[in-house]
Amino acid sequence: MVQKIYSDAASALDGLLFDGMTIVAGGFGLCGIPETLIDGILAAGTTGITAISNNAGVDDFGLGLLLRRRQIKKMISSYVGENKEFERQYLSGELELEFCPQGTLAERIRAGGAGIPGFYTATGVGTLVAEGKELKEFGGMTYVLETGLTADLALVKAWRADRYGNLVFRKSARNFNPMAATAGKVTIAEVEEFVDELDPDHIHTPSIYVQRLIAATRNEKRIERRTTSAVPA
Repeated sequence: MVQKIYSDAASALDGLLFDGMTIVAGGFGLCGIPETLIDGILAAGTTGITAISNNAGVDDFGLGLLLRRRQIKKMISSYVGENKEFERQYLSGELELEFCPQGTLAERIRAGGAGIPGFYTATGVGTLVAEGKELKEFGGMTYVLETGLTADLALVKAWRADRYGNLVFRKSARNFNPMAATAGKVTIAEVEEFVDELDPDHIHTPSIYVQRLIAATRNEKRIERRTTSAVPA
């Protein structure tokens, strides 16, 4: 059996990083993001990255750390959140940005992982999202052609994994991590907990998609914007 578990992020990333590469990262907002592996890329100093991700982190967390260090040249994203440095770099022309509706982004990553080069969707028709893209009529409705997304490297964060690389994601972390895991030429998963055995019915990503594993050393589980209300007396 191939040994997939590496001792740390640096060893798991060894030989996979190069300037100008494309990385797809799982996570939803600040939930379920590959924090430990992002720290590894930060330490490696890889630059010119095109990052495909639902979000760009915040100024001191997640992909925001790579943005602040100017390691990312382009984001393909659906939400930029509270990241002030992202806003500054984009408005000053320092950062390329391809905005994509959230559901379309998820489907583009899933399609790329499934080997589907493109698909038609009604989302974005008549808006800036559809400008310059092919339109086609189906059943009297207009749809826009969106392309599948793949990457040189996929980074995901799993709740549990076995030593083979079968993965289970927890709650909202399942929104983007399972499809990101399929879209990389190589996929590394950082894992909150390794277990000896997983119920086959509970596996979200089969091990065939995962080449390398590490134990996560950061599990902050931040909340980007906390909204509360008074408890009724």
